[in-house]
Amino acid sequence: MLNLTAENHRVRLNDGNSIPLIGLGTYADPKKTPKGTCLKSVRTAIDTGYRHIDGAYVYYNEHEVGQAIREKIAEGKVKREDIFYCGKLWNTCHPPELVRPTLERTLDILKLDYVDLYIIELPMAFKPGEAIYPLDENGKWMYHETDLCATWEALEACKDAGLTKSIGVSNFNRRQLEMILNKPGLKHKPVTNQIECHPYFTQPKLLEFCRKQDIVLVGYSPLGTSRDETWVNVSSPPLLEDPVLNAIGDKYNKTAAQVALRFSIQRGVVVIPKSFNPERIRQNFQIFDFSLTDKEMKEIAALNKNIRYVEMLMWKDHPEYPFHDEY
Repeated sequence: MLNLTAENHRVRLNDGNSIPLIGLGTYADPKKTPKGTCLKSVRTAIDTGYRHIDGAYVYYNEHEVGQAIREKIAEGKVKREDIFYCGKLWNTCHPPELVRPTLERTLDILKLDYVDLYIIELPMAFKPGEAIYPLDENGKWMYHETDLCATWEALEACKDAGLTKSIGVSNFNRRQLEMILNKPGLKHKPVTNQIECHPYFTQPKLLEFCRKQDIVLVGYSPLGTSRDETWVNVSSPPLLEDPVLNAIGDKYNKTAAQVALRFSIQRGVVVIPKSFNPERIRQNFQIFDFSLTDKEMKEIAALNKNIRYVEMLMWKDHPEYPFHDEY
């Protein structure tokens, strides 16, 4: 993993495609984010050298992501095949007959012919319909019978139709991954599992399991996360204040954030730090001009507290809630 460069930092996927080890995350609260913010950020990211953008229909900004990508292609800055875009299938769209129309809607919003990766965002199905977060009249979540294998077969058909180059999952535990991997008549294995992963939550067992299955881990919240207590466990201390990360950063003249990102990519974990701050977007990419020693990698791995920031406890009574299992 040590011969990575800003120009070439792709890793192979089990279907023969490849994924850049760093991408720009684009999650934003649509109510708090001014229009055009994401557009500017994706432009900045591509100009900086990012070639991987992670998005989702439920972020409500895919039109801005698509516009930025198309502008940069028109400028001659990049070709479409240089860009890796990951889109996501939301919980209300799990029934197999909804999968392709949902992906086609995403392509329509992006104004692109295909996405590079399409993933099941969460293993928990919600009641299909217009509401993204369906609640009954008593304010209770409206779940839906979950059949991950049937949903997966619909994703396989999307890959075969050329609407997405690769297919994967997100927030799946080992049992849920095995359900897909052991499915009779499996055509395409998941290429990735996108999960929370950072020095305070290093996911050693899931990483090992996925390595054996030739599934790449994509780590979200690679710098810890926002302190939004509506969905974040704020009892865990802020990662970027960690003394070990900061001491190692001082040695290389790097920030704690850059050290945390470098730690992940040296383990072969793809990182998708979200930022709408141009300076930080640029800083987060400056991780190819230094490398961590084995000793430093071990020191950082030892910071693991096994505490998730993103617990999604509001859905813990869903039959497929993924985080009851050890991994």
